[in-house]
Amino acid sequence: MTKEDIQRLQEENAALREEVERLKNELIRLVSRNLDLSERLEEDLEMRRRTDVARELLNGNIERQRNADLKDDAQLMALIELQVEENGPHLKPDFDSAALAQLLGVSKERLARLFSHQTIYRTADAYIDNLRVLAAMRMLREKPQWSIAAVAEESGIGNVRTLQRRMQEVIGMTPVDYRRMLTRDL
Repeated sequence: MTKEDIQRLQEENAALREEVERLKNELIRLVSRNLDLSERLEEDLEMRRRTDVARELLNGNIERQRNADLKDDAQLMALIELQVEENGPHLKPDFDSAALAQLLGVSKERLARLFSHQTIYRTADAYIDNLRVLAAMRMLREKPQWSIAAVAEESGIGNVRTLQRRMQEVIGMTPVDYRRMLTRDL
């Protein structure tokens, strides 16, 4: 190898080192920019999440206000029936009058007044219990392969004993008697 070849290789080596240094600096710049953009994106996403939450709260408050303004008991009862038909909240064991009031966006007192004055049920909880018994009766009729325990669970009543007691109070027969009556009539 000649001195010229060594000189040329040293120049190429120096040029490559400069290029490596330039690329290293560019990489550092890009990583820093990427981190900055990531932080901005996270801030933007957090702001959007907060905006969405605020929008949901605002829409919920508007709906609650609209429902709270329902002076007409018939309109409020129709809203209750619509919510029950569409969502079936009464099938959840922890659904009670407080949850119904929250779902409708009315106060518990407003709901209590509605049920004490305008319905055959004395309380919203009695109404919910009745809906659960009706759901259990429908399940006993439509799902004869289901056990009584499964019907009690799926109807929101929770356990067989309570289902037996509630059906005895409402229709004067147990779930087993009700099923027998249905199969006898077929």
